[in-house]
Order: sequence, then C-alpha cells, then structure tokens
Amino acid sequence: MNGLFEQFSKEFQNLIGEFKLPLENPILTFSLLLLIILFSPIILRRVKIPGLIGLIISGVIIGPNGFQLISEANMKTGFVNMFAKIGLLYIMFMAGLELDMQEFKRYRNKSLAFGALTFFIPLLLGYPTCRYALGLNEMASLLTASMFATHTLVAYPIVSKFGISKMEAVAIAIGGTILTDTAVLIILAVISGSDNGVINTSVLVHLGITLSIFSLIMFWGVPKISRWFLSKLESEKSSQFIYVLSILFFAAFLAEVAGIEGIIGAFVAGLVMNRLIPHSSTLMNRIEFIGNALFIPFFLISIGMVVNVKALANEPWAWAVAGILSAFAIFSKFLAALITQLIFKMTRPERQVIFGLSTAHAAATLAVINVGYTMGILDIDIVNGTVILILITSMTASFVTENAGKKLLIAQTKNEPLEGPSMRSQHVLVAANELRGNESLLDFSVLITDKTVMNPISVVSVLENDEEAEMRIRRSRKHIDDFITHYNSGEINVHAMATIDHNLSSGIARVSKELVADIVLINDNSKSNLFKRLIGDDRDHLLNVCEKTVFFCHFNHAFAGYRKITVVCPTYAELEQDCNQWLERVMRISKELNLDIDVYSTRETFEKVKAYRTYRKFSADLTHFPIESPEEILELLPKFNEHQLFISVFARQGSVSSFTGMESLPQRMEKENGNLDYIYIYPSQSASDLSYAAYDDMSGSPLAAGVETIQRLSKEVGGMFKKNEE
Repeated sequence: MNGLFEQFSKEFQNLIGEFKLPLENPILTFSLLLLIILFSPIILRRVKIPGLIGLIISGVIIGPNGFQLISEANMKTGFVNMFAKIGLLYIMFMAGLELDMQEFKRYRNKSLAFGALTFFIPLLLGYPTCRYALGLNEMASLLTASMFATHTLVAYPIVSKFGISKMEAVAIAIGGTILTDTAVLIILAVISGSDNGVINTSVLVHLGITLSIFSLIMFWGVPKISRWFLSKLESEKSSQFIYVLSILFFAAFLAEVAGIEGIIGAFVAGLVMNRLIPHSSTLMNRIEFIGNALFIPFFLISIGMVVNVKALANEPWAWAVAGILSAFAIFSKFLAALITQLIFKMTRPERQVIFGLSTAHAAATLAVINVGYTMGILDIDIVNGTVILILITSMTASFVTENAGKKLLIAQTKNEPLEGPSMRSQHVLVAANELRGNESLLDFSVLITDKTVMNPISVVSVLENDEEAEMRIRRSRKHIDDFITHYNSGEINVHAMATIDHNLSSGIARVSKELVADIVLINDNSKSNLFKRLIGDDRDHLLNVCEKTVFFCHFNHAFAGYRKITVVCPTYAELEQDCNQWLERVMRISKELNLDIDVYSTRETFEKVKAYRTYRKFSADLTHFPIESPEEILELLPKFNEHQLFISVFARQGSVSSFTGMESLPQRMEKENGNLDYIYIYPSQSASDLSYAAYDDMSGSPLAAGVETIQRLSKEVGGMFKKNEE
C-alpha cells in the first residue's frame, strides 16, 4: 500500500513539475495560448474593450517580462515565435486578398494622395524630432522617422467583422498602406544592405535586380500556375487551401531573398491571388477562418510579450522616449487622415476609420527597429520605447476603428435606398437533384447572393410522380445532406427540399411560387439531341410554366480562369420590369471575381447599365460595343475563348424586348462556340403584366409564337426576292 502511495505521489509531483514556470512543455504552452485566445475577448467584451487589445494585454501578462508564464527562449525560437511570424504574414496576406481591386482602381487617386501624406508627414516631421528632441544621429533619426511612416493593419479584422471592408475609407487606408509600407521597407532594405550605414551604388543596383526578379515571378509566373492549378482541383477544396498557403509562404521567402521584408511578399501574394479566389467562396471562408481563429491571435499575443515592463520601471528615460515616440506617431497619422478628409470632403467617421487603420505600428515597425538595433544604429531605450509605442498605437487603433466602424456601418444602413434595387428580400432557387455535377452551379448561387438575407438560397430536387415516388423521396435525403454540407463549408444558410411532380419544369414553377423565389438557377445542358428538338426545347417548356427570372447556367471551367464578363442585351432590355434584378446579379459576379464587363447592346441599354452601376455604387469597368440585334454577336462568337463568361439576356415571347428568331438564337450561339461558359437570362414576366391576364385558362404564348413565325417567314421570303433581284 505504501509503495502504491509513493508511486502516486511521484507521478503527482511529476505532473506538478510540468507546470513549473516558465512553461517548457510545448503542448501545455499551446493549450494556455488557446485558452487565452478563447476567453480573453469574451471577458474584455463585457467591459467594452476590443478583443484585439485583450490579446495584446494578455501577451504582456504571460510574457517573459511579465509573470513569465512562457520562457523567453520559447518566444524567440520556439513554436510561439513561428506562429507569431505566420500571423504577421497572414494579416498582410488577407489585406491583399480581401482588397477590392475594382474599388482600389476607383479610389486610386485618393489612395495615392493618402499614401503620400501618411508617408511624408511622419518622415519630414519625425526626423527633426528625433534629431533634436531625442538627440539621435542622422542615420538613427532617419530610421526612426521612417518607422513613424509605417503602419500595420492591426485593426483590419474589426472592419472585416463589421462588413465594411469594401467601403471607400477602408479602400483608401489599405491603398495608403501599400504605398507607405513599401516605401519604408525599401528604405530599410537599402539601409540593411549598406556597409555600416553607408549607402553606395552597388547596394541600389543589387536591390533593383532582385526586386525585378521577384516581381517577374510573382506577377507573371505565379498567376499562370495558380490559375491552372485552381481550375484542375476545383472540387478539392482542401488541396486548394494548402496550395494558397504554400504561395503565401513562398512569396514571403522570395521577398526576403530579394532583400525586402517577408510581409511585403505576403501582401503581394494576396494581390496576386485576389482575382483567382472569389470573395464569397468556400476557399475564402476557410482562409479567413484559420487566420482569424489561430494565426493572427498568436501574432497579437506576441506583440504584448515583447514589452519589457522591468526595463521601463528602472529607466525613466525609456518612458520619456516612449511618450515622445507614441505622441508623435499618433499625431502624425491623425494629421495625415485629417488632411485627407479635408481634401476629399469626407465625413468624420470615414476620417476616423482611416486614422484607426493607419495609426497602429507593429509589423514594419518591428522590422525597422530590429534591423536598426542589430546594426548598432539604435540603442535599447529606443527599442523599449518603440515596444510601448506598438502597444499604445495598437490599442488606439482598435478603439478608434471599432467606434468609427460602428458609426460608418449605421450611416451606411441609413443611406441605403428603401425602394428600388434593394436585394435584401430576394430569394434564389437552385434546381438540382444531386450534388455531383452541380457543384459549380451551387458555388455560383453563392456569388450572386446577398449574405445579409437570413435564408437566401433554396435547393429543390424535383422527382417524378409515379409508383416509386415515395422511395425516391427517401433516397433524396442523402442528396439533401450533401447540399447542406456543401453550403455550410462557406457558412451560407440554405433550405434544401425534395418534391414530386409530373415533370421538372412544373415542379420548379410550383416551388418557386411557394417559396416566393425571385430567381431560378438551373444547370443547362447544351447537348441538344434530335429528340429534344422534335418535341420542343426544355428551356421553352420551363419558360412557359415559370414566370420567375430564370438563369440557364453552363459551366465547364473554374471561376478562377475567367478574365472578363461579356454581356449581350436585346433592344429595349432596359425597359423590362425586372431589368434591375439581373443587373444586380451581373454586377455582383463582377465584384466577387474582380472582372471587367464588356456590354454588347444599344446605347440606351448601356446608359441604363452605367446608371445602375453608379446608383448601386459598384465599381466595375464597363466597355460598350454597340449592336442593334443580338444576332450580330454570332459573327464575333468564334473570337471569344474559355476565359470569358458569356452572359446573354433574352426575352419572353410578347415582352417589350422580344425579337424575331429569339427561340433559335441560343442553339445558334452554342453551335458557333460550344466551348464558352454561358448564362442565358430570361427576365421574369408575371401574368399581371399581360392584357389577357384576367382569363386564367387563356395563354398568349401560341398567339405570340404565331406572330413570331409569320415575321420570320416574311423575312425569309423577302430575302429570297432580294437574292433574285441581285
């Protein structure tokens, strides 16, 4: 019995020994950090302190300069340091990945102006401050002043959470970050490559060559490889995620080899992958999740762990340095944001968001100070003061961005139009009987859907009504689970159901009315066989019984391979009642995939497209190609390739934009170029729009078809007489 007790006591002491401070066991350390990531934001949220600040403060408490829960060796060389570096790279990568390139091009001049202000104001005012107030030499003053010019998007997760990352103020702040951090890190690369602070021509030549090679690989080679890879493994979401991570870290490595900091490489990787990863895709959701849940919190904790509280307590001059550096850094960034507001007549919340995003110093600041301290240009007082600056500016950025972000979000909600093209109440119905073969259709439904709607998408399986109907319904449950799983991977609410009817078209029409759907998506089979031509096209059958706007979709290529959207519109398309409905979806596709739009239409229709883009504040680049009839596009179809998403708008028979030969035009288009991915859009036309709507048992389709036939015959006869005359 005594032996058993001694064994138990020994094992208990060994267990207690594992908790000896500082913690050395990597698994226990990892568990502690995960618990901090879990509970710190929850606890501080109750006292209205942003969770981001809670993570930084937690790092101060548990760090080697706090209560020493984590050893300094583990922080500098262990997995904590590795995860912190990954988090730093991840922040810059996500900033480039989520940057709306269309918005950036739209606000390019404003971003350039803010970038210049936020770089030159801190640099020009910071140099004399460091030179005369802190007594630093010329090289140290230049390096410290360049540190003032940098800023890190520490508060970016806040604007991303609020859903305002696409707004003008955020786009300007991110654009300014690109310019100022790139300029500062190039200065840093020149200084770090110099001979004890002496800059010569060979350093500049070497940096120019390495940057040229880096740019060639990232902006020419990586997009080609990535477009091919993502298209080949479109269904392998896990493989796509691993590939994106490999590009991120490879870019950071190439940047360091080129003589610049890895964070610039990570940001460039985000810009390169921006066009290839739709912002509402499952892949994007996974990238954001792993970053916000794990890597970025590790980086924020590591910022707090760097703070040397003991040194600050023993060195009053360090506090003076920290106060001067922090006050000047905040003031210079505020001044840059204020001048930007005055120049471009922006609102106060917009100025506060720009200031909040640009006032935090972390990533590039640490790089500057580390290089300066390693080379002996900066002393330990500047290093400690800079760490306090990082803590203070990060907290300031978090408070300002969260408060201003809420105001901006409230103002945006109030300014949204109560009538017109508001899409918040719309509902998309996807017709599919099984997941296999319809993955692209489901992903497309996510691209065109408003994420603010509680249940924006319904998937319906229409099964044949016969003696085996009940058995088919039972078997369809597996397919319903597949649909829900597919959408849940992208955090999209979806309602999936199975129903029975005499045929597919009737079932879709009935369910679209029951669910009050506005748009019906269906996977279109372009392989029209002889039997289908004899009995009538399935498209015509669905259009005759379904009054909703219908999208016939045909996708053979990955969305990442598209480089442009081509839209063909019939004459008077702008006069259709639901023109805004399909315009909204086309604009959403352009925004999600960062694609320009070529519009083949009459001048009046193009003016409508431009007006709608302006009204809804989309930023797609539009190019107009005048045509009078959709048939004119047949001559141009052979010139199109698989890198274009072809969208053709048609019309219901009897509508204002209907035209002779409309029913045969889709087949003729497919014959001219069957390799195109296309969407054929038929705007809705409810029965109430027709003069004979009061007669429930009367349809105008046969009459309209007869008129169309007579017009077509007269056109052909006229052509025969014209040939005879010639």
